[in-house]
Amino acid sequence: MLLRLPTSVSEAQECMAEGAVPIGGATLVWAGWQRDGFPELAMSLRDLPEANTLGDGTLGAAVVLHRIDDRLPEVLRRAAATVGTGAVRRTATVGGNLVGSSLRCLLPGALVLDARAVILEQDGVRETDLAEVVAKRHLLLGLRWSAPTASSYHKSEGAAGGAPPLVVASALHPAADGRRLLRVAVRDGYEVLGDSILCDTDADSVLGTLRNGDLGQLPSDAWDIMSRQTTDLLARGTE
Repeated sequence: MLLRLPTSVSEAQECMAEGAVPIGGATLVWAGWQRDGFPELAMSLRDLPEANTLGDGTLGAAVVLHRIDDRLPEVLRRAAATVGTGAVRRTATVGGNLVGSSLRCLLPGALVLDARAVILEQDGVRETDLAEVVAKRHLLLGLRWSAPTASSYHKSEGAAGGAPPLVVASALHPAADGRRLLRVAVRDGYEVLGDSILCDTDADSVLGTLRNGDLGQLPSDAWDIMSRQTTDLLARGTE
């Protein structure tokens, strides 16, 4: 296998045109390659500046998870800290987690930030939403978002070999009309659901409205966590 390490967008596009298979930290594909055979040509974005941004509302796809620190919102820091072991986080990348993994532990956090995905195609770079990236498995360069007022993340304990653990993420944003916008995303099994609501300081009212939406059928333990997060975020948002 020949591994290409492009240092510019144009060079990465050339690799794509040659049929190079994108890899991140290879934590998810290595076993499959050992079983099924390695591709002739692969490409890593680890030397591409556009895929290594960190901070100021950006996060590059080639950033390994253990590098995520207090330059990023709490919801992404805590999400990254829960992925695998320390050894895994020193190798696994943002792009691999969002696009290559079926668990996508970072996805709920990115959704509540209303993050936009920056993707690389053979004819250029463009922004799109995360749903398209997940569905079509685009080559991700990174994420961009506007800073939230406050955010929170919870990942329940999971049994080895069992169903994916419950994840609840939320973030509070300033809204154009002077009110606040609460975004919530929940991973229940392999499905990720999300909703948003313009809100005031009444947590009970906010939660009541959310129960009538897309999140209404979630299990009680998810609602317990959402209730705590919502109450906490609304209180923090007034500080």
